[in-house]
Amino acid sequence: MNGKSGVTGNRGVTYLAALMIITVMGIMLGKAGQSWTAQLEREREEELIFSGLQIQRALQRWHQPASGEHVATKLTDMKDLLKDPRTAQTVRRLRKLYRDPVSKKDWLLIMDPTKGIVGVRPDSDAQPLKQDGFTDELKYLSGKQKYRDWEFRYRPTTVVVKTASGTTATGTSTTSATTVRSTVR
Repeated sequence: MNGKSGVTGNRGVTYLAALMIITVMGIMLGKAGQSWTAQLEREREEELIFSGLQIQRALQRWHQPASGEHVATKLTDMKDLLKDPRTAQTVRRLRKLYRDPVSKKDWLLIMDPTKGIVGVRPDSDAQPLKQDGFTDELKYLSGKQKYRDWEFRYRPTTVVVKTASGTTATGTSTTSATTVRSTVR
């Protein structure tokens, strides 16, 4: 046997070991990348819930002003939530105009013929990571299969009035609404 064949055989084993190490590292990096992507999706979903709730609460304050404030009027532009044009002083219903963090596009506006803008929803057909475990304020989001089904909208509250004869409930009802694309930039 010649001395060269032993050295050549060791090189082959070393080459195979290096290939296996690279393969294992590639698999591990792939798993880490998937984990990182999932974390980013969770963060975007949390941001979606936060910004959606901010808009929903601003719409609630717009459509149901506190007693002593102006009367409720039709909302035709989301920018009016930044500085309410119905009041002489600066009243901010919303701190800033949020964009849909999931699709990175404009929100789809939910329009009502009499109230104007009554809500927003994401423009994404992706499946939400969160399916249940929502707070009472968001329990209606449970089981939705697409982000597009997540609506953050004004929901009229029922006012309970106690009278001498008993308790009666009064409130407003919602009317049909349509969806249009917003132009928030």
